[in-house]
Amino acid sequence: MPDRTFDLEERLLNYASQIIRLVEDLPDTRAGNHIAGQLLRSGTSPLPNHGEAEGAESKNDFVHKLGICHKELRESRRWLKLIRRVPLLTDTAALDVALDETDELVRIFAASIRTARAGGCREDGETYGEEKE
Repeated sequence: MPDRTFDLEERLLNYASQIIRLVEDLPDTRAGNHIAGQLLRSGTSPLPNHGEAEGAESKNDFVHKLGICHKELRESRRWLKLIRRVPLLTDTAALDVALDETDELVRIFAASIRTARAGGCREDGETYGEEKE
Protein backbone atom coordinates (compact mmCIF):
# COMPACT_ATOMS: atom_id res chain seq x y z
CA MET A 1 0.00 0.00 0.00
CA PRO A 2 1.46 3.43 -0.92
CA ASP A 3 2.39 5.91 1.78
CA ARG A 4 -0.51 8.36 1.95
CA THR A 5 1.09 10.77 4.38
CA PHE A 6 -0.22 14.26 3.79
CA ASP A 7 2.59 16.79 3.95
CA LEU A 8 1.09 20.25 3.57
CA GLU A 9 4.49 21.94 3.75
CA GLU A 10 5.71 19.91 0.77
CA ARG A 11 2.51 20.63 -1.11
CA LEU A 12 2.85 24.37 -0.46
CA LEU A 13 6.50 24.24 -1.55
CA ASN A 14 5.42 22.61 -4.82
CA TYR A 15 2.63 25.17 -5.21
CA ALA A 16 4.99 28.13 -4.70
CA SER A 17 7.37 26.60 -7.27
CA GLN A 18 4.49 26.15 -9.69
CA ILE A 19 3.46 29.80 -9.26
CA ILE A 20 7.03 31.01 -9.82
CA ARG A 21 7.31 29.04 -13.06
CA LEU A 22 3.93 30.34 -14.26
CA VAL A 23 4.87 33.96 -13.45
CA GLU A 24 8.10 33.58 -15.43
CA ASP A 25 5.99 32.69 -18.50
CA LEU A 26 3.85 35.84 -18.34
CA PRO A 27 4.52 38.44 -21.03
CA ASP A 28 6.93 41.30 -20.38
CA THR A 29 4.21 43.97 -20.68
CA ARG A 30 2.80 46.47 -18.20
CA ALA A 31 -0.15 44.19 -17.45
CA GLY A 32 1.97 41.04 -17.43
CA ASN A 33 4.52 42.54 -15.05
CA HIS A 34 1.87 43.96 -12.72
CA ILE A 35 -0.01 40.67 -12.47
CA ALA A 36 3.25 38.73 -12.19
CA GLY A 37 4.29 40.76 -9.16
CA GLN A 38 0.93 40.44 -7.46
CA LEU A 39 0.64 36.71 -8.14
CA LEU A 40 4.24 36.12 -7.08
CA ARG A 41 3.51 37.71 -3.70
CA SER A 42 0.16 36.04 -3.05
CA GLY A 43 1.12 32.66 -4.52
CA THR A 44 4.33 32.23 -2.55
CA SER A 45 3.00 33.68 0.71
CA PRO A 46 1.13 30.56 1.96
CA LEU A 47 4.38 28.58 2.29
CA PRO A 48 6.09 30.81 4.89
CA ASN A 49 2.80 31.70 6.57
CA HIS A 50 2.07 28.00 7.07
CA GLY A 51 5.46 27.78 8.79
CA GLU A 52 4.41 30.66 11.02
CA ALA A 53 1.18 28.81 11.85
CA GLU A 54 3.19 25.78 12.90
CA GLY A 55 5.00 27.99 15.40
CA ALA A 56 1.86 29.74 16.64
CA GLU A 57 1.80 30.82 20.27
CA SER A 58 -1.92 30.37 20.83
CA LYS A 59 -5.03 28.96 19.21
CA ASN A 60 -6.03 32.45 18.04
CA ASP A 61 -2.57 33.02 16.55
CA PHE A 62 -2.77 29.64 14.80
CA VAL A 63 -6.19 30.40 13.31
CA HIS A 64 -5.06 33.88 12.30
CA LYS A 65 -2.02 32.57 10.42
CA LEU A 66 -4.07 29.86 8.71
CA GLY A 67 -6.46 32.65 7.74
CA ILE A 68 -3.62 34.57 6.08
CA CYS A 69 -2.75 31.47 4.03
CA HIS A 70 -6.42 31.11 3.03
CA LYS A 71 -6.70 34.78 2.08
CA GLU A 72 -3.54 34.71 -0.04
CA LEU A 73 -4.69 31.56 -1.85
CA ARG A 74 -8.05 33.16 -2.63
CA GLU A 75 -6.24 36.23 -3.99
CA SER A 76 -4.01 33.99 -6.12
CA ARG A 77 -7.08 32.29 -7.54
CA ARG A 78 -8.40 35.68 -8.69
CA TRP A 79 -5.12 36.60 -10.40
CA LEU A 80 -5.01 33.21 -12.13
CA LYS A 81 -8.58 33.70 -13.37
CA LEU A 82 -7.63 37.13 -14.70
CA ILE A 83 -4.66 35.64 -16.55
CA ARG A 84 -7.07 33.21 -18.19
CA ARG A 85 -9.69 35.87 -18.99
CA VAL A 86 -7.34 38.35 -20.69
CA PRO A 87 -5.64 35.88 -21.83
CA LEU A 88 -2.00 36.48 -20.93
CA LEU A 89 -0.81 32.95 -21.71
CA THR A 90 -1.30 31.03 -24.93
CA ASP A 91 -0.53 27.63 -23.38
CA THR A 92 -3.01 27.33 -20.53
CA ALA A 93 -2.10 23.81 -19.33
CA ALA A 94 0.05 25.07 -16.43
CA LEU A 95 -2.55 27.70 -15.64
CA ASP A 96 -5.30 25.07 -15.40
CA VAL A 97 -3.15 22.92 -13.11
CA ALA A 98 -2.38 25.94 -10.90
CA LEU A 99 -6.07 26.86 -10.67
CA ASP A 100 -7.01 23.30 -9.70
CA GLU A 101 -4.33 23.18 -7.02
CA THR A 102 -5.34 26.62 -5.75
CA ASP A 103 -8.96 25.47 -5.42
CA GLU A 104 -7.89 22.38 -3.47
CA LEU A 105 -5.62 24.36 -1.16
CA VAL A 106 -8.37 26.92 -0.52
CA ARG A 107 -10.66 24.07 0.56
CA ILE A 108 -7.95 22.50 2.74
CA PHE A 109 -7.28 25.74 4.56
CA ALA A 110 -10.98 26.52 4.98
CA ALA A 111 -11.50 23.09 6.56
CA SER A 112 -8.40 23.51 8.74
CA ILE A 113 -9.67 26.86 10.01
CA ARG A 114 -13.08 25.35 10.82
CA THR A 115 -11.42 22.49 12.70
CA ALA A 116 -9.08 24.81 14.59
CA ARG A 117 -11.91 27.15 15.61
CA ALA A 118 -13.91 24.16 16.85
CA GLY A 119 -10.98 23.26 19.09
CA GLY A 120 -9.85 20.18 17.21
CA CYS A 121 -6.42 21.49 16.25
CA ARG A 122 -4.45 20.54 19.38
CA GLU A 123 -4.67 17.90 22.05
CA ASP A 124 -5.32 18.98 25.65
CA GLY A 125 -2.15 20.17 27.30
CA GLU A 126 -0.23 20.46 24.02
CA THR A 127 1.74 23.66 23.69
CA TYR A 128 1.70 25.69 20.49
CA GLY A 129 4.96 25.72 18.63
CA GLU A 130 6.04 22.27 19.83
CA GLU A 131 6.58 19.46 17.39
CA LYS A 132 4.26 16.52 17.87
CA GLU A 133 6.00 13.13 18.10
